[in-house]
Amino acid sequence: MSDLNKLGLAEARDLLRKGETTSVELTEACLKAIDAADALNAFVHKTPELALERAKAADARLAAGDAPAMCGLPIGIKDLFCTKGVPSQAASNILKGFKPEYESTVSGKLQDAGAVMLGKLNMDEFAMGSSNETSAYGAAISPWRRGSEETPLTPGGSSGGSAAAVAADLCLAATGTDTGGSIRQPAAFTGTVGIKPTYGRCSRWGIVAFASSLDQAGPMTKNVRDAAIMLEAMCGHDAKDSTSADLAVPNFEAMLTGDIKGKKIGIPREYRMDGMPAEIAKLWDDGAAMLKAAGAEIVDISLPHSKYALSAYYVIAPAEASSNLARYDGVRYGHRASLAQGDGITEMYEKTRAEGFGGEVQRRVMVGTYVLSAGFYDAYYNRARRVRTLIKKDFEDAFAAGVDAILTPATPSAAFGLGEMNDEDPVKMYLNDVFTVTVNLAGLPGVAVPTGVDAQGLPLGLQLIGRPWEEGDLLNTAYALEQAAGFVAKPARWW
Repeated sequence: MSDLNKLGLAEARDLLRKGETTSVELTEACLKAIDAADALNAFVHKTPELALERAKAADARLAAGDAPAMCGLPIGIKDLFCTKGVPSQAASNILKGFKPEYESTVSGKLQDAGAVMLGKLNMDEFAMGSSNETSAYGAAISPWRRGSEETPLTPGGSSGGSAAAVAADLCLAATGTDTGGSIRQPAAFTGTVGIKPTYGRCSRWGIVAFASSLDQAGPMTKNVRDAAIMLEAMCGHDAKDSTSADLAVPNFEAMLTGDIKGKKIGIPREYRMDGMPAEIAKLWDDGAAMLKAAGAEIVDISLPHSKYALSAYYVIAPAEASSNLARYDGVRYGHRASLAQGDGITEMYEKTRAEGFGGEVQRRVMVGTYVLSAGFYDAYYNRARRVRTLIKKDFEDAFAAGVDAILTPATPSAAFGLGEMNDEDPVKMYLNDVFTVTVNLAGLPGVAVPTGVDAQGLPLGLQLIGRPWEEGDLLNTAYALEQAAGFVAKPARWW
């Protein structure tokens, strides 16, 4: 069978069970696609020998009848996940050459389930960015094009490499992480599905930290069913992570009935922002109409503190980043700058961090250090924490009133061109997270589903926000939306 790399997880799993293909054949098809797609700069550390070794082991498990759902399926791993013996540098020069002697819990769970790691995927440095342009490896490039233009487009960020690889069929699925929208925004930009689960559903152990109270791992896939399959394999309690929830992991795939009759879907009036593009507004209205036609009740709701979310996020996230990134000092591990005669420990810290960190990381560390400093801690950081509590309560009130899920746009626009934001105020780039950061601040699950294209043929996505720990119900609503939207667009191959 040709084009095996174009399969989704569920399709490939079923073929493996029937004996109509093998994991080695799937893996070889993906490796061939990866080698032909260097122009996308999606895979930054290829692991073909390791992939084929794991594929052979998966085929043996399949033959023996010991085959979890992910067994034999080739996937990509975002460079933020530590992978034993494989470079894991969070797309930062300060971690260049770092090869962990341990495996992150999430990538370890996928490995135990028989998934085949094809390599490590590009991302924004330390997951700080919305366009994958802050990467030490250079920008990942979307497989999509604007009409007949040749302008390279962003695949989104920070999980841009994951989004580009899945959209271009370089792998069957990929891991991502989401601190303020870094799974959902790139998924919406590339016509793929991305779910950020409830905070604590997936272990953070072994994932390079950005903002510890916001970071959460999740899958990026070709459809909702695949997201359900992969999420189940990634979830589970981990004693090594104090924020990991000790809850049973449901069979998310079994919950995909498509029946949402009687479900109450909230439309938050505060998300209808001034200047919202007509295409995004229409996409949102069309999505609500699709869910209504599927039997759901559409209700207007208020999330009054959402307007403060972006401001609160860009205080809390840099503050936590400033604390987490203090460990990269040239002493314990990672890059150490060359010192001149007479330089002391202070000069070593300064030179190492100046050389190792890119501009966006430096900016966020400086902002975070400022808001945590004496005299500003209460004025900024503590105030942002109080706003975060109010945002969380808004969602709690909506769910207490009977709302089952909330429908919003995923992004304020389709994908933009690489470099098009270079001369803009950094705040304009941060506005890419305007619809997604509330979910991280409140610790809720959120999923992006492709539902249409803009006038130039680029994908547009909608976001569904669910009740905490009810990813199964959320994915079922997303499945109903996916079925109604019937999104089938694929990028025309140019690479």
